[in-house]
Amino acid sequence: MEKTDCNNHLAINPLKNLEKFTVVLASASPRRRELLSMLDIPFEIRPLEDCDETYPADLPPLEISEYLAIKKSNEFYRRFQAESTANILSITADTMVIVDGKPIGKPTDYVQAKAMLRTLAGKAHTVVTGVSIRTKNKHLSFSSLSKVEFAELTDEEIEYYLFKYRPYDKAGAYGIQEWIGAVAIKSIQGSFYNVMGLPVHRLFNHLKTF
Repeated sequence: MEKTDCNNHLAINPLKNLEKFTVVLASASPRRRELLSMLDIPFEIRPLEDCDETYPADLPPLEISEYLAIKKSNEFYRRFQAESTANILSITADTMVIVDGKPIGKPTDYVQAKAMLRTLAGKAHTVVTGVSIRTKNKHLSFSSLSKVEFAELTDEEIEYYLFKYRPYDKAGAYGIQEWIGAVAIKSIQGSFYNVMGLPVHRLFNHLKTF
């Protein structure tokens, strides 16, 4: 178990309501850890290992991320929360890229990553992040959508990015905060942070209700 802390002890705390909880980010993603840290709340990291991330074949692509975030939330509750004496608030999330009406998850290897980036090049696609927030007494989930337009990419540019940044842990085989985001993304409609993996604006507003 890894714990982060916020050194800001100002009397005014927009999320003071969370002080009664142990906030847990159930994700191994360094990007989600970085983004949640921006909300200036203390939280623990408890990655969900070996969690089943399959989904029904007939599930509409825009609903997959929220479905998986809820599935992760249920698994976290089963493993850590149901019998715990701590007042835990867990946050789970999943990000999916949708292009030409088809969902794209994380690549398994270089060949698949290269094929994904070739598919995205010169097109617009949708990034959906589903989020689930859960305590023993309340469960809330939502999805956030961003539309991203890629410029054309040469094979040399794709190969450079893959060899240097190795984005195999990222949906769609790219990280918007990396080199490829600077040189290849023409426009974004929606939250930049959502494309990174966590829609912190909407998360902040939902956390205020707990």
